[in-house]
Amino acid sequence: MTDALRLRWRIIALFFVHALALGAIHTRIPDIQLLNGLSEAQLGLVLIGQPLGGLGMFLFSSRIIERFSPRRVLLVMLPVVCISAALITVILHPIAMFALLAINGVGFSVTNIAINVEADRVEASTGMRVMNTCHGAWSVGFLTTSLLGAALRGMSISPAIHLWTLAPVIIGLLMLIALPMPVTPPRPHSGDTRRRLAWPTLATMGLVAFGLGAGLTEGAARAWSIIFLRDSFSVAAWIESLALPALLATMAIGRLVADRWIDRFGPVLVARILAGIAIAGLVLLVVSPNAGVALLGFGLVGTGICVLYPLMLSAAARLGDRPASQNVAATTLIFQFVNMGSPVLIGAMAQSFGIRLAFAMLLPLLTLTMVMAGRLDPTRRPTGSPPA
Repeated sequence: MTDALRLRWRIIALFFVHALALGAIHTRIPDIQLLNGLSEAQLGLVLIGQPLGGLGMFLFSSRIIERFSPRRVLLVMLPVVCISAALITVILHPIAMFALLAINGVGFSVTNIAINVEADRVEASTGMRVMNTCHGAWSVGFLTTSLLGAALRGMSISPAIHLWTLAPVIIGLLMLIALPMPVTPPRPHSGDTRRRLAWPTLATMGLVAFGLGAGLTEGAARAWSIIFLRDSFSVAAWIESLALPALLATMAIGRLVADRWIDRFGPVLVARILAGIAIAGLVLLVVSPNAGVALLGFGLVGTGICVLYPLMLSAAARLGDRPASQNVAATTLIFQFVNMGSPVLIGAMAQSFGIRLAFAMLLPLLTLTMVMAGRLDPTRRPTGSPPA
């Protein structure tokens, strides 16, 4: 195996491990809620700690990554993610949980930018597209850790045993994969290197407009897919539970095979075709007469949105007007800020107008994704950055 192929497989494996680290805590939130004696409203307030901790770091993550390299950031901050999540299971107090989730959010934001920047650097140094395959591995990792958490909950394994056992495993895998990785050079850029804060630009805002429909659709489906089947049809609970795997599985498969199609047909055409598939799946979901058609709809939605988010990040990294880490951080900052409100917005719409009309509300945003796909073409992208 050549050095380029080894590097490619190492970054793919890192995405898988990254998902294992980030997803584990989410499967145990219901148990931790009971251990802390929190109501749903109190839990909602405590959970704000993670996005609050992460959002501010997106502005500064570029400076950290450019100074220390994505690899070193991952080696330091991913263990922070694992340990902060594990500590939540033993320091049982709402304020402690809020603070630890904020630390976890800081680790998430920095490692999220670092791993995507590293994937872009691998693409640039090897000449092989890998970003979408990396996100496919991330989806497989997230699905794996979700299924593991569900199985351990079914066996009545405590959250503390789960997360404290998983932490050294993840840290060991991280060291095994990342320590031998060579330092990859950053992608060349023409911007002012004195600008250190990742402020959004016209170019990054255009890319957010492209990716917003896919992001909001994914966030809504993750939070409300099972509820959609529960409220729409009279079926067994295990059939309701198939909604989320139908979405996640097709997303993972689509991401793992997408790079060859993007290399062949280009990102703009692939993005428009996939946006069309997502729209068709969402329409099928909204008008579904039974649970089987609804599951097919979720599967098509997962296929349609599978690589729209990684295409957005890859295009941001390739802008070339400033360091790739700044553009990835700026794009992710705005994207995550807007995406925070997706489950809440869907919930409010569902309560007022029904779950089907709430999902139908996403159709114009997916149409915007199709229209804005041209932003993936570097010759049509505006530039310009506010001073930092």
